[in-house]
Amino acid sequence: MSIVLPKVSVKDLQEWSKLGEVFTSGHRLCAGCGAGAMARQVTLAAKALGDPYMFVNATGCLEVASTVYPYTAWDAPWLHNAFENAAATASGAIEAMKSMQRKGLMKERNVNMIVFGGDGGTYDIGLQSLSGAVERGHDFLYVCYSNGAYMNTGIQRSGGTPQGAATTTSPPGTVIPGKIEWQKPLAEIMAAHDIPTFTASPAYPRDLMAKVQAGLKHDGPAFMLVDSPCNLGQRYAPDISMEIAKLAVKTCFFPLFYTYKEEWTLTGISSRLAKNPDRKLPIEDYLKPQGRFRHLFKPEWKKKLIDIQDTVDEKWERLVKKATCV
Repeated sequence: MSIVLPKVSVKDLQEWSKLGEVFTSGHRLCAGCGAGAMARQVTLAAKALGDPYMFVNATGCLEVASTVYPYTAWDAPWLHNAFENAAATASGAIEAMKSMQRKGLMKERNVNMIVFGGDGGTYDIGLQSLSGAVERGHDFLYVCYSNGAYMNTGIQRSGGTPQGAATTTSPPGTVIPGKIEWQKPLAEIMAAHDIPTFTASPAYPRDLMAKVQAGLKHDGPAFMLVDSPCNLGQRYAPDISMEIAKLAVKTCFFPLFYTYKEEWTLTGISSRLAKNPDRKLPIEDYLKPQGRFRHLFKPEWKKKLIDIQDTVDEKWERLVKKATCV
């Protein structure tokens, strides 16, 4: 069985915008936060399907800033849990609803479950819980919004922090150029579970929202990794968040694709870049506007910039070889 993305047009977005917000105004996310744009797009795509929906939210920026007691920005059933157990919480809620349906206590037969977790709560602390829930086959869409560090607790490095990035626990100096290790290949790890796996960016909303709907329509678990830029931790002006997100895609640092059962498909601008490789931008275009990479442009770290470009190119070329384009 293949995954087919629904077509999402500008007209669709215009019509969906009339449905009303699920992730509403009044939250306290930072100005320019990519997670806010991501949450609005994900929730609106879910609402447009017409089925009931509910959300589980791991501790993190999105949870903390959207539910400052006694207020909430969620116009939907919503559960908060710790960093490490979002997928387990969703599993319990799903099985509870099935039990209620069998007993005639719940009329709704299909409730779309969406789980939100940051990179700290997904790449690292919650990976065991997520893998277990997926192995058991619980029917949910897990959305990891990755801003490249534990932004909520002080900008510490995570498994999703890019190589060379400065964080409070990977400070650059004369010995190390920021974080030493490359990012954990989370999308590939989840794809190895033989579930639909998507990457998306809030800078390309039609692509993101189509993937949300494809993941929710799938009978069983699905996973989405979203690049969610953080102007505070990545250190850039808050009005260029979507430009930073676009540069991540245009440099092929964060390609847009989906995969299921060893079938890989590039989407959107990533598909076009595969067909027109001369349009691919150098990785410096993505790194230079971000203060977390400022040190890499000093003469002593010139070789590290070359190494990062070589790694990005190698990963992109491997992906292009095994993927089709749409």
